Amino acid sequence: MISVLVVDDQALVRAGFRMILETEPDIEVCGEAEDGVAALLAARTHQPDVVLMDVRMPTMDGVEATRQLLAPPGVTSRVLMLTTFDLDEYVYDALRAGASGFLLKDVDPSELVHAVRVVARRRTSRAGDHTPAHHPVRAPAGSHDWLTCGASRTHRPRA
Repeated sequence: MISVLVVDDQALVRAGFRMILETEPDIEVCGEAEDGVAALLAARTHQPDVVLMDVRMPTMDGVEATRQLLAPPGVTSRVLMLTTFDLDEYVYDALRAGASGFLLKDVDPSELVHAVRVVARRRTSRAGDHTPAHHPVRAPAGSHDWLTCGASRTHRPRA
């Protein structure tokens, strides 16, 4: 079972992600948080496999929360960043902070589920290693977004 912590400052977004993820038999949402500070506490309490982390939040943004969460002796969770903003700066900052992936919030639900599974697989195959993989992993065929799991983002023209 893959455990997921959902972190977003909008309650409706958190509820939507929870509804999508909990329809899957191998995924459970173990908690929610509304900002980076709450995310740090929840991640240390629940020890999720994957943290779905919004980039822009009040109090502490997702990039700083990711940096603190994964800093030694950080948790073994993997972080999948989500945002509504398609800006390279966010991608680079998130990956430098230790995030294992980055997706836009407008992905299809099936792509979100796929991304959670990919990032969780990387956690179980590389336990204790907080460095992201060194290559981008493409989201499912037909996708307009990339699950980026490396130090550089591969650009793909939008259809």
